[in-house]
Amino acid sequence: MALRRIVAALACAATLIAPAGAFAANSAGTPEQIAWVRRAASNFVAAELSANGAGACAILNAPLRATQHHRTCAQRWNAKLSKLLREPRGRAHLRTLRRAIPSATVVVHGHIAWISLPTPLMHGPNRFLWTENCWMLEG
Repeated sequence: MALRRIVAALACAATLIAPAGAFAANSAGTPEQIAWVRRAASNFVAAELSANGAGACAILNAPLRATQHHRTCAQRWNAKLSKLLREPRGRAHLRTLRRAIPSATVVVHGHIAWISLPTPLMHGPNRFLWTENCWMLEG
């Protein structure tokens, strides 16, 4: 009986791993580009989970980092993250994104890249721009 459970568990694990590989296979771009986009998305979500407004701003494209209404990017994001993390499902939502990033499909076309996640990282498409010698999230 224990052997059947082990075989069933291994079969279940194999079905969970297969889709991740399938999504990764659908990615377009060099392996380095795809890894960079995933790393940028991961860093952004990690900054959000740790309520680090400055860390989130470090991934944003320059126009999004500009001071607005006498508030720095870090000040705006600290306020936004404070509110988000107090919401009932705020942290759970970010953890879901964090788990989805490693297997998400990434498409790189020239200096623009998209990562397919269950929900947007910000308020629009999950689009990154190659600028400042790294991938920066665009709004």
